[in-house]
Amino acid sequence: MKTKYPNIFEPLTVKRTTIRNRIAMTPMGTNYGEANGEMSNRHMNYYSLRAKGGVGLIILENANVEYPVGSNGTSQIRIDHDSYMPRYYQLVESLHKDGATVAIQINHAGASASSARTGVETVSSSNVPTKAGGEIPRPMTKEEILTTVKKYAEAARRIQAIGFDAIEIHCGHSYLMSQFISPYYNKRTDEFGGSVENRLRFPRMVLEAVRKEVGPWFPIIVRVSAEERVPGGNTLEDTLEYLEYLDEFVDMYDVSCGLNPSLQYQIDSNFLPDGWRSYMSRAVKDKFGKPVINTGNYRDPKTVEKVLESGDVDIVGMGRGLIAEPNWVKKVQSGEEDMLRKCISCNVGCAGNRIGVNRPIRCTVNPAVPEGDIYKKLKVNKNCNVVVIGAGTAGMEAACTAAEVGCNVFLLEKKDHVGGLSSFISNLPSKTRMKDFPKYLENRASKLDNLYTFLNTEANVELIKKFKPNIIVNATGSVPLVPPIKGLKENLEAGNVSTIFDMINNVNDGKYPDDVCNGKKVVVIGGGSVGLDVIEYFAPRGAECTIVDMLPQIGMLADPITKCSMRETHDKYGVKEYVNTALQEVKENSFVVKLPNGEMTELAFDLGFNCLGMRANNPLLPELKEAFDDTDVAIYQVGDSVRARRIMEGTMDGRAVLNVLEAHGYLDLDEIK
Repeated sequence: MKTKYPNIFEPLTVKRTTIRNRIAMTPMGTNYGEANGEMSNRHMNYYSLRAKGGVGLIILENANVEYPVGSNGTSQIRIDHDSYMPRYYQLVESLHKDGATVAIQINHAGASASSARTGVETVSSSNVPTKAGGEIPRPMTKEEILTTVKKYAEAARRIQAIGFDAIEIHCGHSYLMSQFISPYYNKRTDEFGGSVENRLRFPRMVLEAVRKEVGPWFPIIVRVSAEERVPGGNTLEDTLEYLEYLDEFVDMYDVSCGLNPSLQYQIDSNFLPDGWRSYMSRAVKDKFGKPVINTGNYRDPKTVEKVLESGDVDIVGMGRGLIAEPNWVKKVQSGEEDMLRKCISCNVGCAGNRIGVNRPIRCTVNPAVPEGDIYKKLKVNKNCNVVVIGAGTAGMEAACTAAEVGCNVFLLEKKDHVGGLSSFISNLPSKTRMKDFPKYLENRASKLDNLYTFLNTEANVELIKKFKPNIIVNATGSVPLVPPIKGLKENLEAGNVSTIFDMINNVNDGKYPDDVCNGKKVVVIGGGSVGLDVIEYFAPRGAECTIVDMLPQIGMLADPITKCSMRETHDKYGVKEYVNTALQEVKENSFVVKLPNGEMTELAFDLGFNCLGMRANNPLLPELKEAFDDTDVAIYQVGDSVRARRIMEGTMDGRAVLNVLEAHGYLDLDEIK
C-alpha cells in the first residue's frame, strides 16, 4: 500500500531480526499483572490490540529478575522462575501471528522498590533514596551483586527459550542499574563506585552475562537515561562516555531521559514538544553507529516521519500514544489521520493511576485501554432514540458510542462548537494538545449518519420531546464554585477577582502580554489543577505568584508528573505557597486568609484568582425529571453534570451509555464478554 510516510513503514533488520516498520511500543508498567507476577488476561488482550493495530516492535513492560527484593510496583510481572514461561509463550505466539516483533524489558528496581510491598529491605549502590522523602536503601554487598548478575542471565535464558525476538535491559529511570551508573546515587568507594569504569562495572557484568547466555545473534537493547536532569547527575556527554563500557554487548539503544526527581522529563510533561528528545538519540547514534529507539511525546505522523527521515532516530517509540490509540499505525497507513485518538499528555490515567495511586492504567481519551472497541460489533435490537444535552467530551463520547451501536442520536449544544471545557482550556499555551481530543470526537461524529448535531441550540423540554427520546443523556458540565465567603461573589461580579474562564478569555484577547505580567502580584486561591494552570501561565512571565490551599500540599491530588513539573516551576520562579490556609474574606485588591496557627493575614494582589474548584451544572435536570417521570424514558447523567471531575471520568461515563442501553433492553453486552 502506498503511503505518504515511507520512512515509517520501512522495515529495519537488527542482527537477524526484522521489524516490519519503525514504530515501537515502549515498555510501560500497567498494574495488569496477577498477584503472583503472572500475566493476566487483560495483559494478553492489551498487547494483542496493539499488535493487531500494526505496531512493529512491542517491548513488554519491565519484568522482575529477582523477587521480592527487585520488585517494582504493586503487580509487576516476573521472569525469575521457569513457571512464568508458558504464559509468556502464549502471548509471544499470539503477537507473532499478528506480525509484531516482540521483546521484553527486564530489570531490578533496587531502591525504587518498597519494603512495605516486598517485605524485605530495599537495596542499591548506596544509601541514597531514589527521590526526596523516599525509602533509604542498604548498599548491596559484592556477593549480592554477583547473585543479581546471575539472576539477569537466568532471565535472559528464559526469554530466549520462550521465543522473544529481543531483550531490553533497563539501565535508566532510577532502577538498580541506573543507581550504580549515576553519580547522583552511587557514593561507593569500592570497585563498584567512584570512577566511570567502576560505576559501570556491575552493568557491564550483567550485559556480559546476558550475552554469554543468548549468543551473538540475539538482539540486546539497552535503555538509558541519556540526560538525567538532576544536580550532579549524568549529562549527555557523560552518557556518551559511560556507554563505551557497555557498547560491545549492545545491538540497539533505547534513548530516554530523566530520573525519579526529574520524572517530568522521563514521562513527558504536556508542555514538551513532539520529538523533543531526538537530539539525544542522534548523539548516541553518531558515536556508536547502532540503531536507536527514541521516545518523547511522539503522536503526530508528520513529526514521526520527519525525525525518521532526518536520521536522528531509527525507531520511534510510543508509550502513552499507543495506550490512547492502539491502531495508530494502521490508521496512519490507511490515511485515517483524522481518526487518530491522540494522547494529550495529561498523565492522569497512566502515570497518575499506576505511580500515583497503584491502580491499573486507564486513559483520559480511551475509555477501554485493555478491552478495545469491541462494542462496535453490537447493534441495538430495536429502535432507540437518544438525546444528548451538551457536546463536551463526555456528551460527545456518549453520543458517538450510542450511534455506533445503532441508536438515532440527537446532540444538542448551545454554543457554536463542540468540546466544552476541553476546547476552552486548550487555549492556554501549555494545554494546546488538549484540542486533539474534541477534534477527534468531532471527526468521529461526522462519520456517523445516525448522529445529528445541533449547534447554537438551547435544550428545553419541548424541543427534547420532539425527538421522541428513549434515553436522555444529560451532559451539561460544570461551572466555577463560588462558596459563601464574604466579598467573593461581589468582587467576582465587579471584575476585581477572576476565574480561570476570565483568565483564558483575557489570554485570547491579548490582555496578558509579558510586559504587563512582569512584576505583577498574582494571588491564586485554590491549589488544585486549575490553580496550577494559572501559576504555570504567570510565573514564567515575571509575575510574583502566590498560591493558597486548605490542603497540606499544593497540587496534592495531581498526578506525579504534574507534581514534579509544578515543583520545578515553583522553585525556579519563587512561587510562594500557603498550605493548610483558608480564605476568609475577599476585598477589592486582597484576600484575607487564616494561617495554620490561626492568625489572619492579608495577601494583596494586582491579579486575584478564585480557583476553588467547579460544581455540577444541571439547569434543566429538574424539569426533565418532572416531564418524563411517568414514562419509560431513561435519564442518564455523565461527566461534570454528575459532579466536577476530570475528563477521564467523563469519557468513561460516556462509554458507559452501553450499560444504560443494556439495562433498558436495547443491547446484550454478554455477546462480547
